[in-house]
Amino acid sequence: MNETRRDRDTEGRARNARPRDGLGRPLPYGAPGVDRQPEGVVRTPAETLREAQRLLDAGMPFHAHEVFEDAWKSGPSSERELWRGLAQVAVGLTHGARGNTAGGARLLRRGAGALTPYGESRPYGIEVGGLIAWARELAGRVETGPTVDAAAEAPRLLG
Repeated sequence: MNETRRDRDTEGRARNARPRDGLGRPLPYGAPGVDRQPEGVVRTPAETLREAQRLLDAGMPFHAHEVFEDAWKSGPSSERELWRGLAQVAVGLTHGARGNTAGGARLLRRGAGALTPYGESRPYGIEVGGLIAWARELAGRVETGPTVDAAAEAPRLLG
């Protein structure tokens, strides 16, 4: 019988302990990778935005998506679509930088759509209108290739 290695946490939940690169792609076991974002961290909105912007600026949108995902899962239900939309545009940028043109464009557009209801309100100082325009414009470029540079394309979250 061929045994498959499965990483588990202390509660038995599946966890992938393989190292990952800056775009979240798995690397071989033992290879040096980028530190992963801890899961389930509850941050204030300002802390979430600061950490996500740092990661985006460093060309690590996959890791920024995980920060937004924590906010989406831990924040008030009235803000879930905001944080989910931000997570989607970050992972859309991730896919565009990985060369997944169809998936990147689709997620960028989906994220822009999720952000649309917040466009006028600028929650927490987020430049939602600018992010929507950025995501839609980038989706068009991602669709036609070539691969985009995640750090060079990093959006500004606050206006």
